[in-house]
Amino acid sequence: MYWPLTLVGAVAGYALASIPGLLLGGLLGQVLDRRLGLRGWKALGERLRSTSAVGDEHLLFVMLGRLAKSDGVVQQAHIRQARAEMQRLAVGEAAKASAIDAFSRGKTGQDNLRGPLQRRRADADALLRACWRMAWADGRVGQAERELILLWGKWLGVSADAQEALSAAYSPRRGPPTAAPDSYQQALRLLGVNAESDTQQIKKAYRRLLSRHHPDKMAGSGAVPEKVREATEKTRELHNAYALIRQRRGFR
Repeated sequence: MYWPLTLVGAVAGYALASIPGLLLGGLLGQVLDRRLGLRGWKALGERLRSTSAVGDEHLLFVMLGRLAKSDGVVQQAHIRQARAEMQRLAVGEAAKASAIDAFSRGKTGQDNLRGPLQRRRADADALLRACWRMAWADGRVGQAERELILLWGKWLGVSADAQEALSAAYSPRRGPPTAAPDSYQQALRLLGVNAESDTQQIKKAYRRLLSRHHPDKMAGSGAVPEKVREATEKTRELHNAYALIRQRRGFR
């Protein structure tokens, strides 16, 4: 049988053998009933357990899950990106289940991430880059995604300007492609394909080149900042070329 928190709180207050305790217990139970929508102390315990502190080893995938769900629907592109992050971090088979659980936990949106993020300021760049990659996974950044990442960046001690620079580094394109009349042919050449190449060949070529020139890969290999900037520009060129080819050929 379900006992309303208002009644249980009142009984608890009565157990304190004081009228103030009775009133306080009843008031507490009423607040929990009305404001939290909980049906009894058991539900309260479950809520508290669900919002327990996020471990550092799970933080990133909780964040990615929250982002993927922030616009209401988790798309296949988000799932693929989560898998890509596991590969990037060399997550072993034994740890994948934990990463998947953390991603699912993030989708509930119940965790307060302020404390965990403030403890991870030394990892701010890596965390935010992963977040922007997830946000751009479906080709666009929604308002909810942007607001979340900017808030997390604030907790991590990263300025809004630095955040916008990170976002731009992973944007598929910065506005519609504007190029010379033969830009379609130039885009094909940049990807190493031609007008007769089918959709799968084009996608495969794009992914191969993106992996080869990605700035994160360059930075991870110890490249100097200048080389990382060059890789960032090359990646942007690949994004723009691929976007133009998709637009011309009519595939997603």
